[in-house]
Amino acid sequence: MNFVIPDFYPAASELFVVAMSFVVLMATAFSKNGRGAGYLLSQLTLIGAGVITLFTMDGQVAFTFSNMYVDDLLGDFLKLMVYFSVGVVLLYSRHYMNDRKMETGEYYMLALYATLGMMVMISANHFLTIYLGLELLSLSMYAMVALQRDSARATEAAMKYFVLGALASGLLLYGISMIYGATGTLEISGVAQAIYHQAFNKTVLMFGLIFVVAGLAFKLGVVPFHMWIPDVYNGAPTSIALFIASAPKLAAFAMTMRLLVNGLFELADQWQSMLMILGVMSIALGNIAAIAQTNVKRMLGYSGISHMGFMVLGLMSGVVGGDRHFALNAYSSSMFYVVAYVLMSMASFGMLILLSRAGVEVETLDDLKGLNKRNSWFAGMMSIVMFSMAGIPFFIGFFAKFSILQAVVAAGYIGIAIFAVIMSLIGAFYYLRVVKVMFFDEPVDTSAVVAPVDMRVLLSINGLAIALLGLVPDRLIAACTYALGFSL
Repeated sequence: MNFVIPDFYPAASELFVVAMSFVVLMATAFSKNGRGAGYLLSQLTLIGAGVITLFTMDGQVAFTFSNMYVDDLLGDFLKLMVYFSVGVVLLYSRHYMNDRKMETGEYYMLALYATLGMMVMISANHFLTIYLGLELLSLSMYAMVALQRDSARATEAAMKYFVLGALASGLLLYGISMIYGATGTLEISGVAQAIYHQAFNKTVLMFGLIFVVAGLAFKLGVVPFHMWIPDVYNGAPTSIALFIASAPKLAAFAMTMRLLVNGLFELADQWQSMLMILGVMSIALGNIAAIAQTNVKRMLGYSGISHMGFMVLGLMSGVVGGDRHFALNAYSSSMFYVVAYVLMSMASFGMLILLSRAGVEVETLDDLKGLNKRNSWFAGMMSIVMFSMAGIPFFIGFFAKFSILQAVVAAGYIGIAIFAVIMSLIGAFYYLRVVKVMFFDEPVDTSAVVAPVDMRVLLSINGLAIALLGLVPDRLIAACTYALGFSL
């Protein structure tokens, strides 16, 4: 038996993160200032991984590890966004975690392992590689949710997340086994070839496709596999909810693209019908349920369900009657949407963290009352985020929704586009309610807003970026289209 040494160059960034995770472990265990060392080394790890990804980015598609790993422009772009998102999350959450005695070496280790899981998911070209990355990410997040050990609410949220996540992973794995039984391979490109040449068992493959879509729906957090999101967002510490609501959405999008578009593209008519139902139900339930929420974290959870519903509508619009002409525009619209959502989600949860302090959690609408009188600048930043999430011109959220709607209309689903617009108008109520509370209600807490300078600056940049990218969205849209064009 001849063992072929794989080419490690395309996976250099993953290997660097693995090596640095052990350095962080040793530094936090033996350093006198373990928390500071863990934070600094984690940020340096993300920066170093970003530099390596940029230097290894050549626009070519490269396979390694027996074709189980693919390095392409789509993966490189999403990895850079993951590094950026996780770095921002760590900065936002550092003082919050420190105030609550949760800033430990384990937190930074789990964050790096979760990042590694996302990187593996993004570059997977094999069903088992995707599952490996998914479980690495999921297990890290289960532990992060339960990091506040003396909180019954956090422990309950972690248990719900774990049980439902295990169920979803089982569905996904069962679907993968059926696809393997139908096609005889687990390599994504191999599955695509088997389907193209009609070398598969149709009945078994259809059942496998249903289970795979169900597993993906849970990871995306769309109806009817959405029930974990509001509970986990509400029960987890705000900094952990911020982590869950940001970078993993990028990895979930990448996993969906790898499985459905790269592997099962010939079955687009079948899985697009499923995504249509998931997307429509998510937009409806997410927006309607959010209206009844007085807890901002639960509201943002239901809001996230509706946003992922919009993203799914873009994936639904790629193939029309066998015509693939719309595919690149539709998928790049979805990619642009998920990037925009991550930016908005980081800013919204970051604002809750900014307003929280030791012994005080900002979670309800009452906690935001009169924020304009306490700090008009951050009331303005939060307003920008809410306007953008509502899809009001001219913020990035408006163009994200517009890009999805034009893809849906171009595919001929005019009725669905009208329904999505109506639901967005309904959803605007709970976003504008937050603005009303901040500017027109009397404050319950009149204390000054105190936060570290680095967080104030970054949160301001985050909010302004949402506004500026709304004025010039073409650059980001072009980057998404370019990355996908060289990877499909």
